[in-house]
Amino acid sequence: MSSSNSTMREDEIRPDHLMQEQSRRFEADIARLLKRRDDFVRVACPACGSQSSRSAFQKYTLDYVVCSACETIYMSPRPSPSLLETYYSNSENYVYWNKHIFPASEGARREKLFRPRATRVAEICRRYGVATRTLLEVGAGFGTFCEEMHRIGAFEQVIAVEPNPALAESCRRRAINVIEKPIEHVALAQGDVDVVTSFEVIEHLFSPRDYIEQCAKLLQPGGMFIATCPNVQGFDIVVLRELSATVDVEHLNYFHPKSLSLLVRSRGFDVLEVQTPGKLDAELVRKKALAGEFDLGDQRFLKQILIDKWEQVGEAFQEFLAGSQLSSHMWLVARKQR
Repeated sequence: MSSSNSTMREDEIRPDHLMQEQSRRFEADIARLLKRRDDFVRVACPACGSQSSRSAFQKYTLDYVVCSACETIYMSPRPSPSLLETYYSNSENYVYWNKHIFPASEGARREKLFRPRATRVAEICRRYGVATRTLLEVGAGFGTFCEEMHRIGAFEQVIAVEPNPALAESCRRRAINVIEKPIEHVALAQGDVDVVTSFEVIEHLFSPRDYIEQCAKLLQPGGMFIATCPNVQGFDIVVLRELSATVDVEHLNYFHPKSLSLLVRSRGFDVLEVQTPGKLDAELVRKKALAGEFDLGDQRFLKQILIDKWEQVGEAFQEFLAGSQLSSHMWLVARKQR
């Protein structure tokens, strides 16, 4: 790959020397969660509500099914809402990210993820003529996006919603206005918010439908909902399936452009854009192959791209995936109906 600023390597945002301990913490979280499988519940498709599904794959002994109607993949049975709240409040993994990985990767994340993300959100709002009084970020994490939105001055007020105590405290240390509770429990006046942003959140939620309804309640008519999440029809997930790092116990819902659009429209939004501008699919599959965790032996074409001719064609292949709605990272922009 080229060394341009737009090119991002996985180890810049997930430093290799920290990930072994992160994996250990994550495995401890998983073990605690699995001890409470009696609190798991079966659910319908989170996108279309269909009760009909078939098995997709297993990971961590958990079952992932594919909706027979809309092809969304989702975990069922899944942890109950109260169990999820306990999980995130007591996660060793999130404490480790907050204390070690986020600080170590802050420079690269700011330059290559959050600064471009803030610029893109501001540009979307200008393009669609959205009011810019209040932006609410759900799942603010370490607070870098909120900081970048403050820096560019696109909104009069930026509010972070972050239920994890350690991450909420990190936001407060940055002088960010933070609400330390799940969005479903946030009590703002109806219509107080102009834009809700939701980066890598909806895949974690017990009920994406309830979540989007809550976002709609907070938004003024004509307000904007901007979300990112995995695209289950993207290269990384289609090729690796359960071997993909994107498939984990925290990710309960795996939408694709059509199914996420279907869900958002059903909650009173008009979908304006869906894109897959991901930058890491090809590298993620390549690293699995080089580590011996995924066999490219009978996939000669992929072996040429990901191994034999990587330096010559790897970046162009990733650009093709991103431009063809075939990346595993998805953006959706929607407007609340007036």
